[in-house]
Amino acid sequence: MSDRIDQIKNPRRIVVKIGTNVLIDDSGQLDLELIENLVSDIASVHQQGIEVVIVTSGAIAFGANMLGIDMENQDVRSKQALAAVGQSRLMHAYEQIFETHNIVVAQALISRSDITDREGYLNVRNTLVTLMDFNTVPIINENDVVALEEIGVKVFGDNDNLSSMVSNLIDADLLILLSDIDGLHTMDPHRHPDAELVLEVDTIDESIEAMAGISHSSRSKGGMQAKLDAIKLATASGIAVVLVNGRNPSVVSAVLAGKNVGTFFKS
Repeated sequence: MSDRIDQIKNPRRIVVKIGTNVLIDDSGQLDLELIENLVSDIASVHQQGIEVVIVTSGAIAFGANMLGIDMENQDVRSKQALAAVGQSRLMHAYEQIFETHNIVVAQALISRSDITDREGYLNVRNTLVTLMDFNTVPIINENDVVALEEIGVKVFGDNDNLSSMVSNLIDADLLILLSDIDGLHTMDPHRHPDAELVLEVDTIDESIEAMAGISHSSRSKGGMQAKLDAIKLATASGIAVVLVNGRNPSVVSAVLAGKNVGTFFKS
């Protein structure tokens, strides 16, 4: 049995991180058809008895589109305001679509400071575990309205690091990072069309780090390097990670079936 199948089989609890560029189409609108398909896939996993926590991006980009504002050159205060506009609409979309599958969702806005002290760590953990005990799907986003780590000068990483922290917090068996690329490539696929997809990574060493390019989107803040940093955090905690294209049909189910989609990072 392969390492991928061995580490992924029969998970009890997973975290699915959904990147901005998965949710937002080229015009900056929520891609509702894609979200419906993705939610349907996650709902089928949940209905198999697997606990699912979602870490979602997209609030700032959606708020910018709602107001007709170019988000690329906005200051911190403006991005916090855009998050306030976009977050409720993003959550409303999730709520409506999950409701068609008879699944209740719960919103949790978390800042890094909420889980860096012991009391906050335990409070957040207890709340998320209780929500899963209630058979809901918690949907988490960085609290951009008050947090500076993700949208300020110091980049937090487009919720990549947050998803790793949450995975560790709730003792997840697997973290699935949904992006708009197929996984880690030998070179930056935006610049090198002949770049090859890396199917499996044992350890993130200097040779793997060298494969990370730069972010090519003004809407997402992390890029491949931020994803690798988050993946190192998760795998160090014993959590396997799959980085995969969230625009592929039934992608979460394909990952859990052990198919060779995306890049699998051993724990």
